[in-house]
Amino acid sequence: MHAHPDPLSRERNHLAASRSALRAMREDAEALDIRDVTANWVNAAVLQSQIDERIKSLADLSHTPLFFGRLDYLHAPGADQAEGAEGEQFYIGRRHVHDADGDPMVIDWRAPVSQPFYRASKKAPMDIALRRRFGYTGGDLTAYEDEHLSDADEVERTSKLLQQEIERPRVGPMRDIVATIQPEQDEIVRSGLGGSVCVQGGPGTGKTAVGLHRVAYLLYAHRERLARTGTLVIGPNKSFLHYIEQVLPALGELEVKQATVDDLVAHVEVRGADEAAAAVVKGDARMADVLRKALRSHVTMPEEPVVVVRGSRRWRIPAYEVEEIVGELLARDIRYGAARDALPQRLAHAVLVRMEQAGEAPDDRVQDAVARNPAVKAAVKAAWPPVDPAKLVLRLLSDAEFLAVHAEGILDHEEQKLILWAKPARSVKAVKWSAADAVLIDEATDLVARTPSLGHVVLDEAQDLSPMQYRAVGRRCTTGSATVLGDLAQGTTPWATRSWEQALEHLGKGEAVVEELTAGFRVPREVIAFASRLLPSIAPGLAEVKSVRESAGSLVVHRVQDASTASLDTASLEACVESLRHEGSIGLIAADARIPALAGALDAAGLTYLSPGEETTPDTRLTLVPASLAKGLEYDYVVLHEPAAVVDGEPDERTGLRRLYVALTRAVSGLTVVHAADLPEQIAP
Repeated sequence: MHAHPDPLSRERNHLAASRSALRAMREDAEALDIRDVTANWVNAAVLQSQIDERIKSLADLSHTPLFFGRLDYLHAPGADQAEGAEGEQFYIGRRHVHDADGDPMVIDWRAPVSQPFYRASKKAPMDIALRRRFGYTGGDLTAYEDEHLSDADEVERTSKLLQQEIERPRVGPMRDIVATIQPEQDEIVRSGLGGSVCVQGGPGTGKTAVGLHRVAYLLYAHRERLARTGTLVIGPNKSFLHYIEQVLPALGELEVKQATVDDLVAHVEVRGADEAAAAVVKGDARMADVLRKALRSHVTMPEEPVVVVRGSRRWRIPAYEVEEIVGELLARDIRYGAARDALPQRLAHAVLVRMEQAGEAPDDRVQDAVARNPAVKAAVKAAWPPVDPAKLVLRLLSDAEFLAVHAEGILDHEEQKLILWAKPARSVKAVKWSAADAVLIDEATDLVARTPSLGHVVLDEAQDLSPMQYRAVGRRCTTGSATVLGDLAQGTTPWATRSWEQALEHLGKGEAVVEELTAGFRVPREVIAFASRLLPSIAPGLAEVKSVRESAGSLVVHRVQDASTASLDTASLEACVESLRHEGSIGLIAADARIPALAGALDAAGLTYLSPGEETTPDTRLTLVPASLAKGLEYDYVVLHEPAAVVDGEPDERTGLRRLYVALTRAVSGLTVVHAADLPEQIAP
């Protein structure tokens, strides 16, 4: 079939040649001497930092495949389809590599010519004769698999290498995901920069992978624009962001800021926590109206005229005119701080009109001088005083009367009582602010002065945000676009969103397209079917994830007859030891309250273990995971300790069952459920 005696060694030669070409590209970049081409040291510094970035981007990550696919086109792309025009061969990888003559050896996966690698099918071959996928072990090319897309007799099937790539047990960071993107995911990845996209995807449907690829793709396709306006990935916690940090370089991307929502709104130090009921009210979008009313209440209508003395003359603006100017600024509904900055100029302008009427010819400098006149300054301070956002929130939460006035008709009496502090704090510094308070301060800060907007924001695990948190994220992409990723069934906060339509409204992206991913690549068939019994209770109307995996995966539900804690812990440890006989990582997931006891039992048994987000090593493959931190993480084998305790650890049943759904869906190869108490009725067989 192949003209060449050994295609595998030919492909290995191409890999070796590509690696040395990449090394040469890096050496060229390192050898650039910029001393003669730059006009001054500023240009030199800018150019040098660009060169350093380039050198960094040309690093060859030894354990990451340089290319993972090959496309053989039937015709030369873009050429007129002349008879006998032989198609070209392109190797698809995570970055562009060219040889000494400038001819491409590896094409960036984001380039248009690479698209058929993800999208071509038997039905739509996109002018591809052959698609070849490569399999690697470590950094070595060890296998390949061919699809002859133009050959009508060959049956279409799930790629075996793709299947193995997904099921491969792993030690170390997230597997190389760039090779596993599917056609329905690729469409989302390559959608334009202008529009916002929301991806609803159940466990293991690859939504995070889609989000990260989309960032990498947009940065490739719109680099200049996004370099100016910035890109931000927002994740639920630090361990999740650590996980992403290891992935983006493998996609060929280095320039992305990362944060949690708490990082974005860190105007004050968060040292306190709210009761769930109070947090729900503080996170409600109606709080924005309360804050707006409270802020604008600081504006007082002037009752005195403004008299400006200049030289021997006095210029008088009567009170009714001052009131008109203030009223007009209020009606224009611009930011509090912008209006306050505009007021002295407006008053000065009124003085200039009078000067002109008196036959003088004042210029702009005179207007600026009048705007700085003590009488004008005093009038501005009286009518439109400066407001500190944190002090405003402090007053609302500690002064029952002030809150009642501004929440009237917005929050009912019970809701007001929930958010008022039991004992008022004396100063901004003394307050034990909660995470929800910090979001309120961020809203108030934006009411005073506009928050700068970025070019693109990716929000992962978005279902857990409160409406006020959505507003905080939305402020950071008012002029840019957003990629929102999440799963309504995995909303594990009492204020978790019930519908994407609502969430997108709060985000200010009501026009975003909602795409649903329902093909599961990660979670085994038996495991996802077991967890999906919870869906009618936790997210009615949501489609069940259908696993595309051919191997069913293992599910063991083990009831411990002796209900003592010690027996339950022992049974969980035995399940972990059993799982460790297999290759890959193990996660022992339990209700947060049970973690200390399990940690003690593991220590006593001499089993070493990690905390979530820490990298597994060949020696330590077991991670002890509090249920509250399990989201977004995955393990080859999961042992779930006492499901009923996971549900009971949450403030309400819906949140508890959603937390359980998350815990049940972290496994890539097998799940063992160990329990002494009855299973929650929703999943009981």
